[in-house]
Amino acid sequence: MFKNNVGGIDKILRIVVGLALIAGFFLNTEATYRWAYLIGIVPLVTGLLGTCPLYSILGLNTCPMKK
Repeated sequence: MFKNNVGGIDKILRIVVGLALIAGFFLNTEATYRWAYLIGIVPLVTGLLGTCPLYSILGLNTCPMKK
């Protein structure tokens, strides 16, 4: 469907940051900013799928080159 444009370290960082933000959603007791932690879904999904629509628009690619 989409080209892979997210490389190894980038992918790992996206998954870790996404999981941390989602964990913050469940661990935060104040309801004021709980919705902000749901932003963690975006890096988690892009990391798991290996594709980032914003990278495609900007022409970026962190995947290693295929020979």
